Amino acid sequence: MPVVREFRLPDLGEGLTGAEVVRWMVEVGEVIAVDQPVVEVETAKAVVEVPCPYGGVVTARYGAEGEEIAVGAPLVTVAVASAGGVGDEVSAAPAAVAEVERPLVGYGVLESKGGRRRRVGAAAPVAPVVPAVPVAPVAPVAVAAAPAAPAAPVVLPVISPLVRRLAREQGVDLTALAGSGPDGLIMRADVERAVAAKVAAPVVVAVAAPAGPDEVVPLRGLRKAVAEKLSRSHREIPAATCWVDVDATELMALRRQLNATPGPKVSVLALLARICTVALARFPELNSSVTEDGSGIVRHSAVHLGFAAQGERGLVVPVVRDAHARSTEQLGEELGRLTESARAGSLTPAELTGGTFTLNNYGVFGVDGSTPILNHPEAAMLGVGRIVAKPWVHGGELAVREVTQLSFTFDHRVCDGGTAGGFLRFVADCVEQPGMLLRQL
Repeated sequence: MPVVREFRLPDLGEGLTGAEVVRWMVEVGEVIAVDQPVVEVETAKAVVEVPCPYGGVVTARYGAEGEEIAVGAPLVTVAVASAGGVGDEVSAAPAAVAEVERPLVGYGVLESKGGRRRRVGAAAPVAPVVPAVPVAPVAPVAVAAAPAAPAAPVVLPVISPLVRRLAREQGVDLTALAGSGPDGLIMRADVERAVAAKVAAPVVVAVAAPAGPDEVVPLRGLRKAVAEKLSRSHREIPAATCWVDVDATELMALRRQLNATPGPKVSVLALLARICTVALARFPELNSSVTEDGSGIVRHSAVHLGFAAQGERGLVVPVVRDAHARSTEQLGEELGRLTESARAGSLTPAELTGGTFTLNNYGVFGVDGSTPILNHPEAAMLGVGRIVAKPWVHGGELAVREVTQLSFTFDHRVCDGGTAGGFLRFVADCVEQPGMLLRQL
C-alpha cells in the first residue's frame, strides 16, 4: 500500500528562518522522481529550487505563490510505495516512486521535532493551496488510478520567475507580449514597457475624484533582509566618511594599454579591486569587524572583497573570496562572473555572505559622491564616483583630465582618522600613479 510522506521546508542555511514561494513546479496528482525540484522559493539571499527527497504521487501542496513559509513547515505530501506489496498497482510508475530518505544536497538535515512525521489526515495542517488527495481509501492515490492528465498548458517564452511575478502584480497578460530576448524570450524590460504603455494610455478621470487608499508594500525576501541589515548597521556602527578628488587619467591609460594586448579584458573595477587588496595589506586594521558583544576587534587574515552589483532582485553585494591572492586578471574574471550571476538572479547564499571589505562603484549610476551605510559587520567601504573629463591643474598648467571622487566610510571604533586618511591617500596615489603598485607586488 502507498504511504503518504510529508516533506517540510528544509533549513536553507545562513540562519534563514523562512522563504517565499515564487513558483510551484509540480501539480497535485503528478508523479515525481526522487530529488526532483518541486518549488522555487526566494530567501533573503537568493532564489533557489527545492528538491523533494521522496518519489511518488504529489497529494498536496502548501502555500500560495507570494506566501512566506517558515523553515520546518509542510511543503508537499507525497504518496510513495511501501516496502511490501504495492504490486502491480505502482508498476507503471517510474522506479523513483520507491521511497528514498536522504538529506538534500546543500541544505543539511532537518531534525524532526515531533517524533514521527505527520501523515495527511492526522492533525489538521495549515490550509493547503490545493486540497490533498485522500489517504483512505488508498486506491485513488495509485498511479494507475490517477486522473487523466489535463490539456497541455500554453507554454510562454518566459524563464525568469521574477518576470512572471512582475507581470502578475502589474496585471500584464504575458500571452499578448512579444519578447525581445533570444528566440522571443520575454524579458523584464518587455513587461515594464507594457506597464508604461498602460500608464500612458488616456484615462478618463472624474473631476475632484477622491484619492484611493495609500498602498502598503510588504517588506519581503531580499528587501526585508537589506532593511534589517542597514538598520542594524546605522544603529550599531559609529561610521565616518572622508573623500578626495583624484586624477584617474593614468589609470585609464593603463587600462587601455592592458586591453590592447591579447588576453582577458581588464575592467576599471578589477584595477580598483587590486589597489584595494594592496592598500589593505598596508592598513590591515581596516579589514576587520567588531565582535558581536563589542568587546574586541577581529582582524581578518584573508580579504573577501564584496562589491555592489545591480540585479533583478535589486542591489546585492557578491563576494570575491580570497581577493588578496588573485591577480588583476583573475579578479576581473571573478568580478565578471559574479556580476552576470547577479543580473540573472542566480547568486547562491554563499556568494552573498562572508565579506570583509566592500568596494562600491556608484559611478555607474552617473553620480560623483556618496556616504553609504557600511555593510554590517564590515568596518570599511571604498566608494568610487563616475570618471569624467574635468579641468585640472596638471604639471603646473590647466588641462582636461579624467577625474573621479573617492569616498571612504569606516567604523570609527577600529581606527582613527589618521589611519582612514592614510588608506584613502594611498588608494588615491595608486589611481593617479599606477606604477606605485609595482613597489607593493
